[in-house]
Amino acid sequence: MSDQNPYDKLGVSEDASFDEIQDARNRLLEQHSGDAKSLELIEASYDAILMDRLRMRQEGKIKVPERIRFPELRVQFPPKEVSTPREQSPAWLQRILDQPTTADVLLPGAWYLGLSAIGIFYPATGDQVLQLVLVVGVGISVYFLNRKEGKFGRAVLLTLIGLILGLIIGGLVASWLLPQFNLGRLSTEQFSTVFTFILLWLISSFLR
Repeated sequence: MSDQNPYDKLGVSEDASFDEIQDARNRLLEQHSGDAKSLELIEASYDAILMDRLRMRQEGKIKVPERIRFPELRVQFPPKEVSTPREQSPAWLQRILDQPTTADVLLPGAWYLGLSAIGIFYPATGDQVLQLVLVVGVGISVYFLNRKEGKFGRAVLLTLIGLILGLIIGGLVASWLLPQFNLGRLSTEQFSTVFTFILLWLISSFLR
């Protein structure tokens, strides 16, 4: 490399574009890949051209492309992550709704189905039986809810809400439904118990 100005050292004209200067630099680096001194001269010439272009830009003579690499700006910043809008349900709904597996739905469902059968087919005189199956149903709901998140207090609260709503709504529906339809010897207490079990099954399966 002769003692020439930076443009001559890279073999480009002074009005060469940035792409032409970049290509000339890369080509020379490949040609002199084993010569440390030549590589140093190529880089020095390239930096000198960049500084010259920067000066000319500051003087308003040229417009340097934004992607140009100035010697004093060596730090490379990671590319910004482009966030693509996604359709999502509200955050509060995501916090309470669960995506249960088949086992998470069928296992408590089998328990509540068995308890409902006991409540329906056991003699109507056994009110203590209904109370007992309700207690067992509450325990099942608390167990399955607590198993998901490990939050016992939340599991108890959701179960109590389901129990209260189930008994109240079930009783109201039974008082309206049973007189109009012949549902065998099903009592209001038995109907509200089954209704409560359905609600507790939904809570324990599909809520966190």
